[in-house]
Amino acid sequence: MSVYNRLMTPVELYDRDFYQWAVRNAELLRSGKMAEADIAHIAEELEDMGKSEKRELGNRLIKLITHLLKYRMQPRRRSRSWRVTIASQRIAIGQLLGDNPSLAAGLEQAVADVYRPAVRLAAAETDVPAEELPQSCPFTAAQILDEDYLPQ
Repeated sequence: MSVYNRLMTPVELYDRDFYQWAVRNAELLRSGKMAEADIAHIAEELEDMGKSEKRELGNRLIKLITHLLKYRMQPRRRSRSWRVTIASQRIAIGQLLGDNPSLAAGLEQAVADVYRPAVRLAAAETDVPAEELPQSCPFTAAQILDEDYLPQ
């Protein structure tokens, strides 16, 4: 660490050298020096980390629901690639929920929140007009995550 960064307060480091800010604040917290730590920015970063996990769940659900819709709407075009995408997204979502179990409580709402973007993507990828796709998600959260479920 440079002397320059060592002389800066944790708050000053936040905008100048984020990595050093994180290292320095971790040191301060571990040594019990809460008064010296940049508590406001630490709280902000922790909130952002939580939002990032929630965003990750939403992005994976969009991809999974898009592929479930495609699988349902175009039975003649079903491919191994689609099944692999469905399986890989389910695995990733399972890991994400395993690491963040509190996200599971909001899974039904998360599905509802991402359904319209998934419809838009499915429509774009299949040339099926969005209006012809179900207006609300035809899959339950349990079906979406069930490794053996594929729409007929």
